[in-house]
Amino acid sequence: AIYQKPHTPLTIEDVELSDLRADEVLVRTVCSGVCHSDMHFVDGLWALPMPAVLGHEASGVVERVGANVGYVKPGDRVIMSFKPFCGQCYYCIRGEAHLCNDPGLAARGAQHLKWQGKPVLQMASVGSFSEYMITPESGVVKIPADMPMAEAALIGCGVMTGVGAAINTAQIKPGSSVIIFGAGGVGIAAIQGARIAGAAEIVAVDKVDSKLELALKFGATHAIRPEAVESTKASVTGGEGFDYAIECVGHPALIRQSFDVTRRGGTAVIVGVGRLTEEVKFNAFEMFYHEKNLKGSMFGSANVRLDFDRLLRLWKYGKLDLEGMISRRIKLGEVNEAFRAMQQGEVIRSVIEYS
Repeated sequence: AIYQKPHTPLTIEDVELSDLRADEVLVRTVCSGVCHSDMHFVDGLWALPMPAVLGHEASGVVERVGANVGYVKPGDRVIMSFKPFCGQCYYCIRGEAHLCNDPGLAARGAQHLKWQGKPVLQMASVGSFSEYMITPESGVVKIPADMPMAEAALIGCGVMTGVGAAINTAQIKPGSSVIIFGAGGVGIAAIQGARIAGAAEIVAVDKVDSKLELALKFGATHAIRPEAVESTKASVTGGEGFDYAIECVGHPALIRQSFDVTRRGGTAVIVGVGRLTEEVKFNAFEMFYHEKNLKGSMFGSANVRLDFDRLLRLWKYGKLDLEGMISRRIKLGEVNEAFRAMQQGEVIRSVIEYS
């Protein structure tokens, strides 16, 4: 499916694949989630070189590997990681591969596909709204042969981002109080992460009643509309504020509110991605006086080869619900309908199944 310009439906087209480099892998796409990040490009919220193949939350089967690839072989089932790592930069050496800033890895995503003689960008080195994907060896994570592929795909973005924000970035402690703004796919995953971490109170905030009902099913102890935040803060925390707040929307007012409802010494984690032109303001005194922690969370602060396996094991033993997050199973030609359903709050995730 080709993204040609904002506010325009994606179209199904034939594209050409390049040859593999020595450190690259060709993956046949089996399943792809339809994520809010994909929709933000179509809506014009974020900019991306065009034309492009969107999609970055995916699972597949390895078809071919480059001469220097040793981690996977043809036939292996994998989850795609939209943040390949070089293993050599400042951040990789520090054990923060999710922050890898190797410009060469990012640039390769524009070199693998052609359409009508023009280069086509693969979103985030994945481009899973396509039958095939080419990515660096570090862009795949092996999974067991018996893992359901639709559920596996969700781990590649929304689940890792949300659960990781709760467990890795916030480092929620057992018995703590947590408030989560936004109960979409990432928010539901953050709720599950808070539950897995042992939070006592988990408050989900959203404008859509159906999402609040789902939040309770996935582990929230309270599910409220935005106007009830202050009263719930008073009843749950005695007015002191929550130990942790996780913002999954990317709206400046909610980022500010997540900081405000956190107790002194507490932690507010920002997962949602807003516009480059939008700002959040804090005064110099409050940052010192309240000693709060304000943290960003990129990809759930993930070590993908370690954390994807942890999430798979949590799913295997019934501690992480992936099946319940799949609202609809669709074909690639229904991707524009999936965007509409997401905008209307009708789904947690639509998953494209290729076979």
